[in-house]
Amino acid sequence: MQDIQSIDDIQRLLAAEGYVCGRPLATVVFLALRLGRPIFLEGEAGVGKTEIAKALSAALGHSLIRLQCYEGLDASSAVYEWNFAAQMVAIRTAEASGGADRGALQEELFGPDYLVERPLLKAMRPDPAGAPVLLIDELDRTDEPFEAFLLEALSDFQVTIPEIGTIKAPHPPIVIVTSNRTREVHDALKRRCLYHWVDYPDFDREMAILHARAPEAAESLSREVVAFVQRLRTEDLFKKPGVAETIDWAKCLLALDVLTLSPEVIADTLGAVLKYQDDIAKLQGSEAKRLLDEARATLEPA
Repeated sequence: MQDIQSIDDIQRLLAAEGYVCGRPLATVVFLALRLGRPIFLEGEAGVGKTEIAKALSAALGHSLIRLQCYEGLDASSAVYEWNFAAQMVAIRTAEASGGADRGALQEELFGPDYLVERPLLKAMRPDPAGAPVLLIDELDRTDEPFEAFLLEALSDFQVTIPEIGTIKAPHPPIVIVTSNRTREVHDALKRRCLYHWVDYPDFDREMAILHARAPEAAESLSREVVAFVQRLRTEDLFKKPGVAETIDWAKCLLALDVLTLSPEVIADTLGAVLKYQDDIAKLQGSEAKRLLDEARATLEPA
């Protein structure tokens, strides 16, 4: 593990992985590592909540374990399940051979060889590289019963398998929980975590992010792209573009050998920036030119 002595070290390590981290977020990460506390990140989709877990894992040299949340996710799916197909084969083999010891067979069937480990259980296992980074992504997509279970698991960093017993992490994982805030997550879980709202970046930081993720883009094109996206976020849209869309759009423009934005180029590539037809329809006709002119006006002083 990297020697981390300051918030500046966090920013430097993440920057080396292409993640441009503001000081407030770097402070939360630093404190989480020092205090062994989970991090709870809320914010719009595409602002870098998931990416920081990937960057932190790479920077520390620790494994990344991801639990992608969804509606209906339950404890067994997140912790473990038994390999029923392999168990049935073992039972039939034992029956065919005859004289199987039922007690020994049952103990074998519910032993490690037939246990399928899911993300939460994997995160509790010892890892030679160090405590893994456990990403619990989009927790707001799950139901409240799972949230209550997760609260207990993160409080003690242990899980219980009835057939085996309680498994406690020798070293608590580095936990990052994200939410797009499609629903409110219970305060009890937030209290266990260090909280940070990940907002859209300002112009300078988004430029730095674009330089890190699309370094081949010319300075002039990058400035136009960031200025246009930032202006676009002030419009009344169903889904405002995130930083991920800024990066995707810049890469699309590079693939098309575009040197400067124009209303025609914008119209042809809007699908990289906006993901809803109603939003795209708002930029038809003269709207794209108006926004481009306004975006360029913000660049004139520079």
